Amino acid sequence: MPDLPLTPLAPHRLRYAYNTNGAANHRLTDALTLIAEAGYDGVALTLDHHHHDPFAPDFTGRNAQLARQLQELGLGLVVETGARYLLDPRQKHEPTLLTPSAPGRARRVEFLTRCLDVCAACQGETVSFWAGVPQPGVTAEQAWDWLLEGVHQVAAAARERGVIASLEPEPGMLIETVDDYRRVQAVVPDLRLALDTGHLLVTGERNPAAAVREFAPLLGTVALEDMRRGVHEHLPFGEGDMDVPAVLQALHTIRFAGLVCVELSRESPRAHQMIPQALAYLRQAEHQLQPA
Repeated sequence: MPDLPLTPLAPHRLRYAYNTNGAANHRLTDALTLIAEAGYDGVALTLDHHHHDPFAPDFTGRNAQLARQLQELGLGLVVETGARYLLDPRQKHEPTLLTPSAPGRARRVEFLTRCLDVCAACQGETVSFWAGVPQPGVTAEQAWDWLLEGVHQVAAAARERGVIASLEPEPGMLIETVDDYRRVQAVVPDLRLALDTGHLLVTGERNPAAAVREFAPLLGTVALEDMRRGVHEHLPFGEGDMDVPAVLQALHTIRFAGLVCVELSRESPRAHQMIPQALAYLRQAEHQLQPA
């Protein structure tokens, strides 16, 4: 039998989102409008006291309203959970899944469960969350046990809602590297990876483009920004050491279909400029890519 001609794959198009932690000075409705008007395909929504507070009244009604707005604007959704003082006005990011207080850990799980509710109501792609930093006096064994307990609870809640939960390695946290993520995923198999490519430059553990290819089957979402090696500071494109075209090439190669989220958490004062500027940079960088 003669060989059949190969059917070429359809051209692949990356889908970009902008994280609202880089538009913190704007009302959420205004930020979403700016993101849609710039041409993004989605939004990475960091739930916070001023951006769709998950603890404010009429949670269900506000979720329905958000879903309608996202649909009207044509925006997909990734839910981000990195608000600094939403749960405790005196301690940044606390409580976490590693907090020694059982009620504190339960508070974090409650928050993450509400984030899953938002994602489900809006038909979002995933909820991205991180582990936390062990407090002084907490042993590695204790921290690990608490982490797995919390992750199991979050994963179960995600399954109940038909939502994907993705764990993000963060520099300085218990789950800091993609290898740390693998340890958790070995115990919780349906847990996806929220890969922030900039963090790889901070930890030095992997080449960002290589990590995209290596973890392709496990990716729940990908964050992209510029960053300097060894310094955890989210920078506009062109101001750090990130090889953006190489990362985009890797994402095209694996035909990544999820949202690629631009996270520029320090750029809120000029979000109205940075939102379109970042997307223009990415589209220009794509012109350097080789055909898949």
